[in-house]
Amino acid sequence: MDASNHRRVPLGVVAPRDADDVAAALAVCRAHEAPVVPRGGGTSIAGQATGTGVVLDLTRHMRRITALDPGSRTAVVQPGVVLDELCAAAAPYGLTFGPDPSTHGRCTLGGMIGNNACGAHSVAWGTTADNVDTLTVARYGGDTLRAGRGRETERPDGLTAFVDANLALLRTGFPALPRRISGYALDALLPERGTDLARAFCGSEGTLGVVTGATVRLVEAPAARALAVLGYADESSAAEAAPGLLPYGPLTVEGMAADLVPGAADLVRGTAGLPRGGAWLFVETGGATPAEARAHAERIARAGDPLDAAVVTDPAGQQALWRIREDAAGTATRMPDGTEAWPGWEDCAVPPARLGPYLRAFRALLAEHGLRGTPYGHFGEGCVHVRIDFDLLTPEGVARYRRFSTDLADLVVEHGGSLSGEHGDGMARAELLPRMYGDELVALFARFKGIWDPDDGMNPGILVRPARLDENLRFDVLPRRPVDVAFGYPHDGGDFTAAVRRCVGVAKCRTATPVGAGVMCPSFRATGEEAHSTRGRARLLHEMLAGEVITDGWRSTEVRDALDLCLSCKGCRSDCPVGVDMAMYKAEFLHHHYRGRRRPAAHYTMGRLPQWLRLAAPFAGALNALARVRPLAALAKRLAGITPERDIPVLAHETFSRWLRRRQGKGTVILSNDQVALLWPDTFTEHLAPEVGRAAVRVLESAGRTALTPGHGLCCGLTYVSTGQLDRARAVMRHTLDRMGGSVGDPLVVLEPSCAATLRTDLPELLPDDPRAAELAGSVRTLAQYLEEYAPDWQPPRLDRPVTGQTHCHQHAVLGDGADRRLRDRAGMSGELSGGCCGLAGNFGFERGHWEVSVACAEEQLLPSVRKAGPGTLILADGFSCRTQLAHLGDGVRARHLAEVLAEGLPPEPGAS
Repeated sequence: MDASNHRRVPLGVVAPRDADDVAAALAVCRAHEAPVVPRGGGTSIAGQATGTGVVLDLTRHMRRITALDPGSRTAVVQPGVVLDELCAAAAPYGLTFGPDPSTHGRCTLGGMIGNNACGAHSVAWGTTADNVDTLTVARYGGDTLRAGRGRETERPDGLTAFVDANLALLRTGFPALPRRISGYALDALLPERGTDLARAFCGSEGTLGVVTGATVRLVEAPAARALAVLGYADESSAAEAAPGLLPYGPLTVEGMAADLVPGAADLVRGTAGLPRGGAWLFVETGGATPAEARAHAERIARAGDPLDAAVVTDPAGQQALWRIREDAAGTATRMPDGTEAWPGWEDCAVPPARLGPYLRAFRALLAEHGLRGTPYGHFGEGCVHVRIDFDLLTPEGVARYRRFSTDLADLVVEHGGSLSGEHGDGMARAELLPRMYGDELVALFARFKGIWDPDDGMNPGILVRPARLDENLRFDVLPRRPVDVAFGYPHDGGDFTAAVRRCVGVAKCRTATPVGAGVMCPSFRATGEEAHSTRGRARLLHEMLAGEVITDGWRSTEVRDALDLCLSCKGCRSDCPVGVDMAMYKAEFLHHHYRGRRRPAAHYTMGRLPQWLRLAAPFAGALNALARVRPLAALAKRLAGITPERDIPVLAHETFSRWLRRRQGKGTVILSNDQVALLWPDTFTEHLAPEVGRAAVRVLESAGRTALTPGHGLCCGLTYVSTGQLDRARAVMRHTLDRMGGSVGDPLVVLEPSCAATLRTDLPELLPDDPRAAELAGSVRTLAQYLEEYAPDWQPPRLDRPVTGQTHCHQHAVLGDGADRRLRDRAGMSGELSGGCCGLAGNFGFERGHWEVSVACAEEQLLPSVRKAGPGTLILADGFSCRTQLAHLGDGVRARHLAEVLAEGLPPEPGAS
């Protein structure tokens, strides 16, 4: 699968290391009559990156920038180079690659050439075809040629005669559109256009050959940028205003309506910079200075005659607004009521001057077919993206999808448009090309492919002699009845299959570096393997449910092995545009996979950690002494499934709850319930880091609250969930709810972020039938959230120190860190915490076989940020795992919980113990 509605099962996958490997693979495939499908990031939305033959994965090894010449403003790249990597390499010279699809963090140059990718800045810098000089192409069978322009280009046999024989049709058969991506660009072969074979190859969707190298042109990046956001009454008004802005030379003219943006009304009323309106144009400008870029944006804002406008020059503010637009490919996959929406008609394009009338007719056509969609896209070039709530699960729904597709094709052609304005035709639209070009020109497409690929071995069924658009749908193989599962999946109607379908393949999880403070997907960045990405794991679960390729269901070792390196960081829950929660899916899978079977040793030891720590508490001193005896520690780790590189954590001599009871025994006075703060006695604070709990008590007392625990023997069930022991997790959770009694629903301070996330998300989803679970989940607060909400007048101690460290991945994904940031600011703690994941991730980094990946994750952001810290910098890490990882790998660095740092800034406590 790619990012489309389609699925085809290949014979196999080859990851070539160089051009010679590509040629050898093509020779073998031709000898065995096996089709070949070149594949980059796999983000194609029309299905052209899937195939039944041999898939060439060009992202694993062929990702070198072999030359970059600032003087000529060119770069020579291999096909697997990710766009962001090229832009980063060009940035020191003030250059960039102009086309920039929203998937810029994972799409490859080879894939961009294959689909003639465009992006938001094409109004200024054109499509990929406009920015390619020459291509080295390997053909089916292994021979290569160098495609360029004019006499310098090498041409396949018969091409010159083909062009000479069809000059009239080539001159008249193609509409003049800035975003005409459909079909082959045969008009680029005209003599008056320089016989540009490289340009004609762009957009050929892997049907002619495999790009093994490309010389691309770079453009000068503006020194400063500004963003004018113009608000209009509706999307048609915005669309009609867009062409009038083009003479002002903007870098982008992007459009979207309010129905695309969750909480648009709140964003308009808030401080996000979104002006009043029901639709918006995002118009970026450049300049030599910030003042010049701003003045340019202000001129455009006046010229656009909007209802309201905002000009944003702050880079962070611009990034926040652009993120709304870039995540649309994911957010648009769900309608406001949660209904699924799908691609298929993702990127039609019409002349910009016709866009307003086209959008009105498009909305009417949706209504006529009883469908809904949320258009957005490149309004300056008349290109519209949309996900539509097609029912692709039933024969009736698929039939409606087909009727709508043919009607929409006619509507696009009626407005002088192109069936594809960016992502290519693939399996989604190639069947309809005769409606746009006519039979005679489509017949030329087949002859052109035959000149390049006479054996029809390159991506057959794409563009030429295509299958029906409603064949090979990826949903056909999925079970029609809900699968019996443990979690409730309330956002997917209780259906695990629907949860797995959430992954639409946009592959934000495949980025080489996390975006900002993002987390997803640390295991992919450590290994580079598709199977270790969120998308890869979701697609394996899809195949498990389908039962064709993976035939042993929940017992599958392929799925187990792919999930084994999932850190359960929950980063995908927040960072994935469609909210895939692979940590939950992993727990679900392990629950079924090991049901009635022997589990790994780590599941019995670390998976049942709360139970063992309670039993060990009275013998902490003796056990700590034994753990310091190396042979005994080595034997214990081996039996427990712990990697030998780890130290066994030290048990607390006095648990937190015992210390708190002793403290209260000294005469704690509680005047009213308003003064009580319930403090959750999580396993890690209770048995391994009671100093964190003691510090939190001091901070809460400073804020006028008396800390009490809501009961004894409480457990959130985290370790049972993470190891897939879900029956036991439910029993533990119900026991906890029973023990809490009337305290359920009272504000609850949870110091360990992973436990807080478990209570907030896993608890209500494992016990959907118990109203107390949802009530408790809603009461969970971090320490900073509690202080901000229930002690807003409290003044923290002024520390005036720089900080570094890491925001816990579960806090990032589930709880948010806004209150923590504000509290740090009030306390004078300057600096940002890193994103990513520490790599220890509860039991993950302790388990045998995970050491290398765990260290690689820590080396990505956490360890470098700590090493760069100056003298006097506070190292913050609220998670026990994060602090332990730093203790093991950070050369003696001691990280502390925010509560500890705040408590140390308070006045000394008389007679404290």
